[in-house]
Parts: sequence; structure tokens; C-alpha cells
Amino acid sequence: MSEEISSTVEVKKVKKVVKKKKSVTIDDKINIEGERRDSNVQILDVTSLDNPDDKKAMDKDWHSEHFNCCQCDTALAAQRYVLRDDHPYCLQCYESVFSNTCTICSTPIGVDSKDLSFKERHWHEKCFACEKCGASLVEKAFGSKEDRIYCSECYDEHYALRCDGCNKPFKAGMKRMEYKGKMWHDQCFVCNVCAKAIGSSSFVPKDDTQYCVGCYEEKFASRCKKCNMIIVSGGVTYKNDPYHRECFTCLSCNTSLAGARFTTRDDNPYCQECFANLFAKRCTSCAKPITGAGGTKFITFEDKNWHNDCFNCGTCKASLVGKGFITDGPEIICPECAKTKLA
Repeated sequence: MSEEISSTVEVKKVKKVVKKKKSVTIDDKINIEGERRDSNVQILDVTSLDNPDDKKAMDKDWHSEHFNCCQCDTALAAQRYVLRDDHPYCLQCYESVFSNTCTICSTPIGVDSKDLSFKERHWHEKCFACEKCGASLVEKAFGSKEDRIYCSECYDEHYALRCDGCNKPFKAGMKRMEYKGKMWHDQCFVCNVCAKAIGSSSFVPKDDTQYCVGCYEEKFASRCKKCNMIIVSGGVTYKNDPYHRECFTCLSCNTSLAGARFTTRDDNPYCQECFANLFAKRCTSCAKPITGAGGTKFITFEDKNWHNDCFNCGTCKASLVGKGFITDGPEIICPECAKTKLA
């Protein structure tokens, strides 16, 4: 009987390798510098002239009673003032109209204070501190979350993503490996057997862990029954034993049997041609093998065999399939020819 090779078994290298490494997702950790007002804003003092009633400001000479705040009309002759867009303001009016409000204490950030800003929010220098530990963040890196600011240590402790290998946080600027929703530090993404960092190399995932290709093949990969080498990809299985496709061959001629029909004898596979030549019965008429392949029918009588197409009268050549016949030495003849021959 002919047999088909059982379903192909393949061991594959992993196709997805986490090669892309990303920075930790933390709002920009930057150093914020204290700022005064816009470049067109100046805080100035009035200069006295020889005449005590006269003053010099904005490169002009003024009577004391004429140099006033453009907002409240208060005389500016004896005090500091703020010049904005060529208009003088007393300090109180300027802060009331133009100063930003501190996010923490909700009071104006006066002209004598640094205005620290981040994402359209503003702080006094003394108010710019970590939400958790209270440490000053002036000129220091920080993280922000939900409109709150934190020092790097507190942000990492409470909000940073953590490595699935060591459970330590990813700090700003760190690279990480990602695979199927899990994340590792570059040095924590290692082979489960040899513990070597996988990095951007290929790996094979198995049972929620990962292996370098070499360790996986040594530990889990199938080995060919014929050559005992690891089957990396492809392959066939015969009688529960794995083979490379090129190793599963006819025992006689070494022709590959992968994907082909074959016949076995004593558990050894043979291509149909070799099996026929070595083991099949032979037709008494044409001497060719009778294989039975493709549903070929044959006839057996005593110790002789014929193909159906060869089972003919030795004299008239008429087919004797399904008919009576008479043996005449090594030949068979139909009854009509037998009568003629005996007459």
C-alpha cells in the first residue's frame, strides 16, 4: 500500500524581535530658568535734575506733577516705575494688570521676583517645588503629571514605567525593550538559559519567557532522525520521527520523498519505482512490475500474474478478463482458439 507523509512539522525562528528602543515617556524634564518680564519691559528710577521740581525719565524732562502712572495717574517722580511699550506704570498697577499669578500660592508674581513658567503655568521661585517631597526644582530636572510637578526621584518612584525583569523604574532617557505588552531594561532582556543580553538579536519566545536562538534550538528544537541535526524550519514527520525534507529519502535511490507518495517495507520508505523494481510481482506477459499504483488491477492464476491489459489470448490476442480460458504451456488461450488448435 502507498502512504502519504504525515503533516509537516516546522520549528521557526521568532519573526518579531524588539529592535526599537524608546525613551521613557515622562513629560519633558528640563531646567527652567527664572525670567523677568518681556524684553520691552523695564523697571526704572526717575532721575532728578538741577531744579528739584523737574525730573528726567524716558529720555525726556518732566515737571514732577506731569510724570504720572498711565493707569492710575499716581505721580511717579519719587518712586520706581515700570516702562512697558513706552508707557510708565507704578509698580502696583503693573503687577495688578500684567503680572502672572503663581500656580501654588495664587498671588501675583511681582516685578522683583523671578517668574518660572512651564506649559502656560507660572510659579514664584520659592513655590516651584516637588509636589511630594517639597524639594526645590529651580534649575533642576523634573517630571509633570496631571498638572503637578515632581522631582526626578519622586516621579520615578510613583509614576515611572517599571521593568518586567527587575521591577525598577525606567528613568528619563533610558532605553527599553518591548515585546507583547512587556518592557525590559536593555540589560534585563536576557535569554532564560544562558542569561546573555538579547539586545537586538533574534530570539524565540516560549511559555512567557524568551530564549536566544542557540539555547532554544539546543533545548527544544527537533532533531532529524537521519542526520541528528537540528531542524530549524520546515521538515516532515514519519512514524512520529522528524526529518529534514532533504533527509527523508527512498532507501534505495535516495530520491526525496517529501510531498511524494511512497511505499514502505519493513518500516523503510521506498519511492514507487524502486519498490516496484525490488519487491513487486511481475506480469507473466510483459515482465513489468505489477504495482497496484493508481488502482491498477491485476489477475493471479496459480503462481502467475498478469496486468489486466496483458491478460489476453496467446493466439487471437482477445482479452480474457472475466472470461474462461485454457492454459497451453506457458500461454493462456480462449476456448475458441483451443478448439481450433485441438481440431
